Amino acid sequence: MPETLEGRERIIQYLNANDITIADLAAMYGIAKQDMSDYLSGRKKNPRGNKIILKIISDFKIR
Repeated sequence: MPETLEGRERIIQYLNANDITIADLAAMYGIAKQDMSDYLSGRKKNPRGNKIILKIISDFKIR
């Protein structure tokens, strides 16, 4: 499974810069806040988490 560390860090930076909470992001994607937090922190690494990370990067055009 590819490592998503850089993508996760960029998402967190984007959230901080745009005053978006993890709870808001989780609600937007229809998942539990704790799951979103675990995906972004890297505590939970699985195919679903990787798909969500990639979807967030694509949806918000994070580069």
